[in-house]
This record gives sequence, C-alpha cells and structure tokens, in this order.
Amino acid sequence: MAQQFDVVVIGGGPGGYIAAIRAAQLGFSTACIESDAYADPKGAVRLGGTCLNVGCIPSKALLRSSELFETANHGFAAHGITAAAVKMDVATMMRRKDDIVAQLTTGIKGLFKKNKVTLLPGRGSFAGRADGLWQIEVAGKDGVVAVAATHVIVATGSSPRHLDGIPVDNKTICDNVGALALDAAPKRLGVIGAGVIGLELGSVWQRLGADVTILEALPDFLAAADPAVAKEAWKVFTKQQGLKINLGVKITGVKQTKKGKQTVVNVSYETSAGAFTLECDKLIVSVGRVPNIAGLGGDAVGLQLDERGCIAANEHCQTNLENVWAVGDVIRGPMLAHKAMEEGVMVAELIAGQAGHVNYDVIPWVIYTHPEIAWVGKTETQLKNEGVEFKSGQIPFMANGRALGQGDSTGFVRMLACAKTDTILGVHVIGANASELIAEAVVAMEFGAVAEDIARICHAHPTLSEVMHEAALAVDKRALHF
Repeated sequence: MAQQFDVVVIGGGPGGYIAAIRAAQLGFSTACIESDAYADPKGAVRLGGTCLNVGCIPSKALLRSSELFETANHGFAAHGITAAAVKMDVATMMRRKDDIVAQLTTGIKGLFKKNKVTLLPGRGSFAGRADGLWQIEVAGKDGVVAVAATHVIVATGSSPRHLDGIPVDNKTICDNVGALALDAAPKRLGVIGAGVIGLELGSVWQRLGADVTILEALPDFLAAADPAVAKEAWKVFTKQQGLKINLGVKITGVKQTKKGKQTVVNVSYETSAGAFTLECDKLIVSVGRVPNIAGLGGDAVGLQLDERGCIAANEHCQTNLENVWAVGDVIRGPMLAHKAMEEGVMVAELIAGQAGHVNYDVIPWVIYTHPEIAWVGKTETQLKNEGVEFKSGQIPFMANGRALGQGDSTGFVRMLACAKTDTILGVHVIGANASELIAEAVVAMEFGAVAEDIARICHAHPTLSEVMHEAALAVDKRALHF
C-alpha cells in the first residue's frame, strides 16, 4: 500500500522546500520529492533548487569575491591603502562558493528534520487518482516508490533556455551552471543575453581579467527597468567599467574551432551596422529560462498548460485539477526565488483554510551588478503606456554623506507617485546596497503608502536610506539635501 501524505510537494527548490516546511508547520503530514544531486560529491539529493545550487547563492558569492578583488586593485588607493601584487586564486574562490552552497543545502535538510518533512529522493510524476487521492510515483536510484496525497504542490522550477545550433557543454559553451564553475578567468568571454544572468556573470569574470563582450537581441538595454535606471546603468557598465554590449543582435552561427592547442568559439552575428564575428575563449548563453514540465506526467491527468508552456494557475496558484497547486518558475509571473517562496507559503496556508496572500504588484526585482539595480512597482514607461499621471522625485547618492564616505556614490533613488493621490506607484534604485534599500519601498507599497508617508519618517543619519527619504521629499519638490 502506498505511503499516504496530506501534502506532497514535487520539487525541492525555493518554492518547494518552503511550501513543504510551511505545510508541516500547519500540521499536515508532508513529503517533498527532489531528484537532483547537483554537484554533491556523494551523489546525494540536494535541496534548494537552481537558486541555491547553481544560481542566486553561488553567483552572489562569486560577485562578492570579484568585487573585493576589484576594490583591492583599484579602490584602496583612495583610502590611503597600498596593496601590491594582489592576486586571485580562482580555485579558492570556487571552494568558498561551494562551501556556502553545501552549508545552506545541508541546512534545509536540517529544517526538514526539525519540521518533520519527509524527503523522497527521486523524480516525481503523476500516476493517476484513486479514492480521492493523487497517486504519485517517485523514481529513484532503488526503483519506483508509490505515494498518495490529498494535495499536490508542483514546484519543479525551470531550466536554462538553450538556442538551436548552439550546443551547451558547460566547458567551452556554458549556461549558468558552467559559468559558475570556470577554473580560470578566460581572456575573452562572450555572453549571449544582457539580462540578469548575463550582466552578473559577465561582471564577475570581467573583474577577474576577462575581456567581456555581451550580445543582446533586444534593441533596448534593460527594457524591463525604468528608463532612467537603464540609461544610468548603460553609462556605468559601458563607459566606466568597460563592458562591451551590442544591442539588436541576431546570432547567425556559433562554431568551436581549434587554434593551436586551444579551443575557441566564433560567434557570427548581425546588427543594423552589418555582419560581425566575435572570437572568444568561453561563451555564456543566458537567454532566459523555461519551466520544467517534462516527465511530470501532467498530460496523463489532464493538467492544463498556458500559451507560454507554463502550468496554468490562478492568482492563488490553483491549477485546473482539484487539490493540485503549482508555484514558482513553473507558472506565470517573474522567475524569482522570493516570488516562489511567497507562493509556497500562500498555498500551504490556503490548504489550511487560512487567507494566504501574494501581492504580485509589489514583488521586488534585483540585479546584483555593481552598482546594484533594484525596483518595485511600475516604471515610467508602464505608467505612460497606461495613461497614468504621475510625479517623480530623484536623488543621487552623490548628495549622501554615507555614500561619499564609503567611496561609492554612483546612482540614485527614483520614486514615482500618483499625481492625484500621492500613492507610491514605483521605486527604482541603482547604487550600492540597492537590494536592501528596496525593502523599505516594498513595505510602503504593500500598505498603500503615499510618498508623504516616507517623507515624514525619520531616517537614521548618516545612512544610504536617507536617499530614499530625500526622493520622497523630491516628489513634492522639497528635497532638503539636493
């Protein structure tokens, strides 16, 4: 007889493991199915999904290491600090990254044990429905195990989108997995895609000595960001930091060839200016991600997909099947770990009869370049397209004492508010610690704050958060320090 659970979660990434823990906290017998061992030396299943193992966490570890290397070489002198012959040991940097990942993945297993969540190693798929219970098969190393569940939460995540004719081997041509595991900085690095992954990983290897060229299909840079932020980021990344970014690119071919003992990659592409070839030693392909649907067995039970190939789900993450839910990258909306986590909590609480909630209008976005970029809510472009009258306040970090003291005054905070009601409609930050500063705006918007509310709140001095305060004041044209 199949082992029975109240809730079975398929997928142990951010949405899945959080959903499982919250369901268990609410008193449900809960199991979580995960198949991927990633780079575990013993081949054991690792929780945390792409984000923790080959995405958000390891990339941030490498970004921090590369930023320190850059600062030691070019930033210490302004402080009167002399550092000679600074070198980067890439192997040590990678070990540090791997240790962080191992610590966190082990920690999630500890949380499962603490909250009495059963981990089922293997690949989960729907096998049917009987006696009001969903039948799930778990294909693991030792064969197939059958389990039954009242509720199923699908949290299978996403995989890198690959391009036809560009075979990814994660040695010479890499997606995010290979780009996080290079054993040395390549002399010439090509990147296809100027999105979050392309910019972050391109930044890492550029700081460590690579000559980086990014090829982007879209004609506009960071089209999803506010235009003022995109303009500032373009100036910083290209003119100050030396990233080579080509827009409006059509890739026409990619070939690996031998040049002496070395393998090189030749990327043929076209722009409005003509046809070109980029020769590089490594190539990163970062052109988005696709939901993991294959092998789930959804067809057999009638699980509906939407026009984009995601699992169709409503605002409460309910699918067309009774007691089947889906969260994270496998459904509509931004493919962000924190969005998946919030959905996981919401679903568990809805199953328990509580008022689960995710406000999709105030999910923050962050790009962990240097300077960081973060925003929440609407951009100027969106408001104009929607015909919404707005007013704005923008304050640069160069007017902030803390930013100047830290030697990093690039960027600004921009606040957009309704011209009639003063309600905050969007906040956009480019600068140091933007990922942390945006949280104040998220809280304010979640509770329907107006710009005047932030303008009236006392902010500690000297802090970077004062720029958020000044931007709110500037919405009413009464900034005090700029």
